[in-house]
Amino acid sequence: MPGLDLKNLPEREEDIDFSDIYEKHTISVDNDFDSIVVVDGAPIVDEAKEEKLLTVLKKLFTKGAGEIKESGIWMPMSPNDKGKMESKGYLFIDFESVESAHAAVKNLDGHKMSKTHQLSVNKFTDVEKYTNMNSEFKEPEFEEFKPKEHLRSWLADEQARDQFVMYRGDDVSIFWNRKTENPEHVYSRTNWTETYVQWSPLGSYLATFHTQGIALWGGPSWSKIVRFVHPGVKLIDFSPNERFLVTWSNEPISPSKIPEGSPNPFSEYDEGNQIIIWDVMTGALLRSFPLVQGNNETQKTIRWPMFKWSASEKYFARIVPGQQLSVYEAATMGLVGKKSIKIEGIVDFEWSPAKPDQADAHQKEDVLAYWTPEVGNQPARVTMMTVPSKEIIRTKNLFNVTDCKLHWQSKGRFLAVKVDRHTKTKKSTFSNIEIFRVSEKAIPVETLEIKDPVLAFAWEPQGERFATITSNDPNYGAAPTQGVAPVTIKTQITFYYLDKSKAVAGFKPLKMLDKKTCNYIFWSPKGRHVVFATLRSSSVFDIEFYDVDFDPITTDKKEKEELGATVQLLSTQEHYGVTDIEWDPTGRFLVSGSSMWRHTADHGFCVWDFKGQLLFKQNIEKFKQLLWRPRPKSLLSPEQKKKIKKNLRQYSKVFEEEDLAAGDATAAKLIAARRKAVEEWYAWRKAAEARLAEERKSLGKELRTTDEGKSEIIEEWVEEVIEETEEIVE
Repeated sequence: MPGLDLKNLPEREEDIDFSDIYEKHTISVDNDFDSIVVVDGAPIVDEAKEEKLLTVLKKLFTKGAGEIKESGIWMPMSPNDKGKMESKGYLFIDFESVESAHAAVKNLDGHKMSKTHQLSVNKFTDVEKYTNMNSEFKEPEFEEFKPKEHLRSWLADEQARDQFVMYRGDDVSIFWNRKTENPEHVYSRTNWTETYVQWSPLGSYLATFHTQGIALWGGPSWSKIVRFVHPGVKLIDFSPNERFLVTWSNEPISPSKIPEGSPNPFSEYDEGNQIIIWDVMTGALLRSFPLVQGNNETQKTIRWPMFKWSASEKYFARIVPGQQLSVYEAATMGLVGKKSIKIEGIVDFEWSPAKPDQADAHQKEDVLAYWTPEVGNQPARVTMMTVPSKEIIRTKNLFNVTDCKLHWQSKGRFLAVKVDRHTKTKKSTFSNIEIFRVSEKAIPVETLEIKDPVLAFAWEPQGERFATITSNDPNYGAAPTQGVAPVTIKTQITFYYLDKSKAVAGFKPLKMLDKKTCNYIFWSPKGRHVVFATLRSSSVFDIEFYDVDFDPITTDKKEKEELGATVQLLSTQEHYGVTDIEWDPTGRFLVSGSSMWRHTADHGFCVWDFKGQLLFKQNIEKFKQLLWRPRPKSLLSPEQKKKIKKNLRQYSKVFEEEDLAAGDATAAKLIAARRKAVEEWYAWRKAAEARLAEERKSLGKELRTTDEGKSEIIEEWVEEVIEETEEIVE
């Protein structure tokens, strides 16, 4: 011991300095326990089966997590009642890396080795943390109950109006639509979002984008409902019933970069991932995913939505282009069957919109369709599969395929596949439409041959008709010359219907319209009415309104029964610089907008009715975005809707009276405003005259009248016969 004086020993043992002994005999101990996991629930075996069990467990954890250190498994053994050595049902595993330990907890916790043995895997550091918890119960503090605002309060509007959100400059505002009048302002906030805004599918939430994540707003006061921390978020997508939210950022998640004191929902499992699925109700992070790309895709290529949801919201799926289809269960966030489906060459897929629990559902499970291109000697193929059974219910081989697009009818009864094909010489292209009749036995497929390429395809909502836009213009597909605006190509519109007059029903052309320039189709949400528009063109800005169930005003029976007579052009309008078109949820109104994001001048929007009559127009500087607020599905039954339609004339009287009263109120308001303006003018004039008289008086230039009471007032009475009647009295 340094400096120890034998004659002056310390009185107490605590005063003795042992530092030199500790330094000399220090033992280096590895205190990093993050690579160790504790496994509970293992089978209890004796010495004879110990080696076999350890071999099985080592193989399981090596495959599911990573490499284990040499002699890294320790399973305690102790004598049982009979004196034989027996395991205790738990063991410790030390991995080569911390990441492998994390993977073991993530992938093997809850793994069933048999019907009676389910493994429970936890980090060693977590076990120590939980054992050191305070054993004394402390009653939690309950917050005072505060009732939340109703997220669908806007549906109770007495006039059944619809709302829309407008983003202009730095301001985001909510308005009521008032047809021909200025929209009624509801709420505004400056710098409410940093990029753009988005409604949830049922209109309950308005999502705003921020550097640190997403915020959802709603209720009458437009307060913040929930916040999701995802730095650099760029894109979001809701599940059909608004239960889940998917967010994507081009910045990989790094929990260590989240500032201290800020909300940090991430753990080491989320490190490096870019996609997150959240629970909208609780705001909890359910699972994060890495960005996966196909062999021919680059980092700049992003497929969105990256995950697609089934109609029942029980499953969601994504593809690794060219390799596999991964279907996940929403309840567990795990793969269905614990593995992806290997599909060589897979390009795209779509879920059927039909729910299995619907009364008219023709499938007991969710259905999805995907397509694969020609690979080697294998033809291109469209396949339909049920989930979760993964049963293939229909396939269709295709040849000379360039591309395919999958279009489900809104009720899931038909699947239309737009097939872009090339000739054997590959010098020209054309299209086919393959229609799968999902509701029929064996799912027959009908082929519609179209000589020209199909630019756009759209089913009528809730109907069995569809429309296409095709083109045989030689300029179609040609790259524009540098410095020259793209040429507007000539197109053709064709309506198709399901002909049930024959034994085997088939789709046939209803009407064809040529010499058009439109390139987009917009069906009304309620069907029947459709708009064709020429968007993002530099020279043509046409918007055409059609009624597909028009009743011709004619007494000629043959003319009425003529094929396509019900398709009627209602109006052709023009909106200079139009970039976006959107129907309101009721199908009564349509908005066309010219956004500064896509056009350089004349920004603003127009509101049209379904007939194409202009109701309201407003030019707005720095106009960016206008979105109608979606409505949830009606709670009325089909019988109730039928009864309302039958008695519509009775309701229309009430509506007409309300419109008349509103018109009178508006006129009275306008007259009152004009009267007030005139009164203010006369008051100002009198005040100005009085002020001028005082100024003249102070300058000695007061005006004097020359009348001096000698003038007289002359009144002239004029009689005018307004009406004269003559009545003979007997």
